[in-house]
Amino acid sequence: MFKKILIANRGEIALRVQRACREMGIKAVMVYSEADRDAKYVKLADEAVCIGPAPSAQSYLSMPAIISAAEVTDAEAIHPGYGFLSENADFAERVEKSGFVFIGPTPESIRIMGDKVSAKQAMIRAGVPCVPGSEGALPDDPATIKRIAKSIGYPVIIKAAGGGGGRGMRVVHTEAALLHAVQTTKAEAGAAFGNPEVYMEKFLQNPRHIEIQVLADNYRNAVYLYERDCSMQRRHQKVIEEAPAPGIPRRLIEKIGERCAAACKKIGYRGAGTFEFLYENGEFYFIEMNTRVQVEHPVTEAITGIDIVRTQIAVAAGEKLPFTQRQIQVRGHAIECRINAEDPYKFTPSPGRVTTWHMPGGPGIRVDSHVYANYMVPPNYDSMIGKLIAHGDTREQALARMRTALAETAIEGIKTNVPLHRELMVDANFEAGGTNIHYLESWLEQRDR
Repeated sequence: MFKKILIANRGEIALRVQRACREMGIKAVMVYSEADRDAKYVKLADEAVCIGPAPSAQSYLSMPAIISAAEVTDAEAIHPGYGFLSENADFAERVEKSGFVFIGPTPESIRIMGDKVSAKQAMIRAGVPCVPGSEGALPDDPATIKRIAKSIGYPVIIKAAGGGGGRGMRVVHTEAALLHAVQTTKAEAGAAFGNPEVYMEKFLQNPRHIEIQVLADNYRNAVYLYERDCSMQRRHQKVIEEAPAPGIPRRLIEKIGERCAAACKKIGYRGAGTFEFLYENGEFYFIEMNTRVQVEHPVTEAITGIDIVRTQIAVAAGEKLPFTQRQIQVRGHAIECRINAEDPYKFTPSPGRVTTWHMPGGPGIRVDSHVYANYMVPPNYDSMIGKLIAHGDTREQALARMRTALAETAIEGIKTNVPLHRELMVDANFEAGGTNIHYLESWLEQRDR
């Protein structure tokens, strides 16, 4: 096992990985930007290294700064968390060439799954069902593009091959709008991701967003930790996640889970990963794979009792998975609310000093956050400042516990989306379960009228 790990991230995930290290008897080195000098995990660190000024391009995205920090502290491995460099194959490669272990998949796996076209082709070969669409990147020939769209059937969606986070996508309802949409998305993709390639898929009208969590080791062992429902989204950004997904038959989940685990073995995947699917009319359609730990991993930990971050570290250190598929059981239901420093009505960021920070407790309640009273939320990064997770024997109990927890939550000095979560937890359609990916945005439109 490693003696010292460098954590190349910030915020709640940096603290989450630090906690796993402590539990395993591993020293944690924290890197931080000047804006995060007073972060809780920096104060709790065995060692801490400032890697640059507040802008992430000069700190958390600076590969030389992070690798230098690992060198001066004699760290053995680097955990990238999520976001920033976590899915950057070049970074994973530089980490390993510099003599450190990258706590994640191989650079080759990250490259394959990071490009949506190659990922889809790999999944088709592995027998994972995909959304009907172009076999690869769209050609330049207008007639061929129109023919592909006609064979798929309108509406279609044009997607950037190197895209992510809800960017680089455009829905097309008619042939008249097709070529302009392709050219615009190509230009956007080239500017945003450095890769102008785009592909085309059937646009599903009212799907749910269901994802399968997987874990794999270096010995071709792979398991799935069942599913999460992440359909409550705004602008393709998840707001609420839950596990298991309400109303989907277990046999369908087990069937798709087995295919995901088999795909991991086929592509030689290692570490934690998530297969993301659209689910409509009893069918799963693969859209992408995230080659890192997810923001919403706590709901899976709650229902399976498996520590995903600890397992990531153990697998990276060369250990075998400590459980088989048959040993993984689903217990109860879990819901996660992302707490963001933002106006709950306008969704504008709300950085600043937190004057009051009172988090809830009680049976089945977990809070993952790096924030404390008098903490200054910097304006330089993503607005998420924490996650509130409620677990119960049933979905009804998890909902009741979440309502109680949100009622107890008190944050002052900045605006947060806690009032939004309080409203959603008593919404009749969300209570019933099984809302689609468009539900939250239509709900917000109704609310704002």
